[in-house]
Amino acid sequence: MTTLTAPASAPLAYRRSAVRRGVLWALAAAVPLAFLTVFFAYPVAAIVGRGLVADGALDLSGFADVLSRPRTWRIVGTTLAQATVGTVLAVVLGVPGAYVLHRCTFPGRTAVRAFVVVPFVLPTVVVGVAFRSVLAPHGPLGFLDWDGTFAGVVAALVFFNYAVVVRTVGAFWATLDPRAEQAARTLGAPPWRAFVSVTLPALTPAIASAAAIVFLFCSTAFGVVLVLGGTGYGTVETEIWVQTTQFLDLRAAAVLSVLQLLVVGAALAVAGRARTSRERALELRVTQMRLALRGPERRAGDVAAVAVTGLVVVGLLALPLLTVLVRSFRTPSGWGLGNYAALGTTGGPNALSVTVWEAAATSLRVALDATVLAVVVGGLVALVVSRRPRSRPARRAVRLLDGVFMLPLGVSAVTVGFGFLVALDRPFGIDLDLRGSLVLVPIAQAVVAVPLVVRTVLPVLRAIDTRLHEAAAVLGASPGAVLRLVDWPVAARSLGLAVGLAFAVSLGEFGATSFLARPDRPTLPVVIFRLIGRPGAENLGMALAASVLLAALTAAVMLVAERLRAGSAGDLA
Repeated sequence: MTTLTAPASAPLAYRRSAVRRGVLWALAAAVPLAFLTVFFAYPVAAIVGRGLVADGALDLSGFADVLSRPRTWRIVGTTLAQATVGTVLAVVLGVPGAYVLHRCTFPGRTAVRAFVVVPFVLPTVVVGVAFRSVLAPHGPLGFLDWDGTFAGVVAALVFFNYAVVVRTVGAFWATLDPRAEQAARTLGAPPWRAFVSVTLPALTPAIASAAAIVFLFCSTAFGVVLVLGGTGYGTVETEIWVQTTQFLDLRAAAVLSVLQLLVVGAALAVAGRARTSRERALELRVTQMRLALRGPERRAGDVAAVAVTGLVVVGLLALPLLTVLVRSFRTPSGWGLGNYAALGTTGGPNALSVTVWEAAATSLRVALDATVLAVVVGGLVALVVSRRPRSRPARRAVRLLDGVFMLPLGVSAVTVGFGFLVALDRPFGIDLDLRGSLVLVPIAQAVVAVPLVVRTVLPVLRAIDTRLHEAAAVLGASPGAVLRLVDWPVAARSLGLAVGLAFAVSLGEFGATSFLARPDRPTLPVVIFRLIGRPGAENLGMALAASVLLAALTAAVMLVAERLRAGSAGDLA
């Protein structure tokens, strides 16, 4: 056997290379840290300061004032109730879907799995419009009388977060060894007992992780709640917006932001612990089972899972989207393309300051800028935290950075946008007012999108064998050459999906944008919300047509991203 021997000067060259790598990794971490500090930590800290500090001293009177209001506790109770019920329903309905779509094989499974993900990437304003259409008195489900009710808001939250449970639990379920459950069945346990005693405990880490993330998304939902719930079922998220934009009570909004940060921090801690348990669990990839709904191989559990999944996909996911599409062709004078033709106008009196097409162009430009920022920052973050250093302090530092860079995932976009308004009039004491700058909107959207880029690219980079990096360094490859020859070919395979997710999220972002968008340069979600708030069938028809346009743009972006990922998967195979 031939042994590859390093040159005699390899130890010295390796030490020099290690120093260079250390400097480069420090710089790679410094760029996203600086971005996070200026455009996330500083604005959020400014909000916390508004709630805790007055005249340079600690002052908790703002908390006492806000917490003494019955309105505050009603809103906090509504937030927790909607998040809890939405999380429970998403988990109960999502676990059967995870089994059918990830544990079993059947014709058309890929298409159904792709469709299930579509609601998660849809703009929240579009989801709100979709459910208003389907729950309206003349809508398909108008007989339920859920329009503007607690149940309608919860249904929309489940619609939005169903894919989180299916993907998170399903991906883990597909790796479980079925022999333990088969052994229980052989020993006489009925199917339900084998599932409850064997499979369900093994799925607990994945279910807990999914539930924590869904609770996080439900408790910080903005566009869906604002469109469907209004003031009657407002949450802490919408109340921050109301206190800022309608009551001009910045102190109350800051106190509510601090309360929300506490709830979000608890949800992130639970999600982090659950994710750690899931990563440490034994994973053994097995052959998936063929879905049998008839014949001697028919299983009662499969029939029930398929029935629940079918009802959810058709009744909860597809029906609202189809309703918006159909109603967008209905005009006051009959069926036609009048609503789409009106997109070139500013709507009724005092409805809009720009046309919908101009707002769409603004959204595309802003989303493009935000995507570039998110991919650059998120790519650097993923590259840094994917390292597996030998020393324990270095490993702890990497884990700490991973947690720090995930913080924007748990802080609401409304808080980020509000923080920009509070903090960036004189950032760090500099005599410079950035609040009217056009770059703030793409920066705020990039802050929201960075964690998604990291979570898309990071698993791929972590799959690279570290011995490849070490071997390349010993043989004299520069850090840049190692990145170009080892990391980049692998990371590029996930880059298409990361770009697609960032672009789709930026395109539909509404929470931060509602604070920062200038009246003469609104984005498409802001325009849709304005149209919904204006009376008249013409404005509603334009809102429906604009929602279809925004949903189509988002779906097209995700379709391209999925195709790029499919091509990358083929290359990898």
